[in-house]
Amino acid sequence: MSIDQHIEELRAELRNAVYRDERRWIEDELATALAEREVIWAEEEGVLGSAPPF
Repeated sequence: MSIDQHIEELRAELRNAVYRDERRWIEDELATALAEREVIWAEEEGVLGSAPPF
């Protein structure tokens, strides 16, 4: 499963979460997944932003 799919699933779960503890857990997981995606994007930018290969 890609990170984007995971994020979308967490968002769907959050919309349907009823209990406060469940919502808090999902919010934490979603924040972690979003941070992981930012790291992935930053790493890709570093790779793509470097000098072209010769």
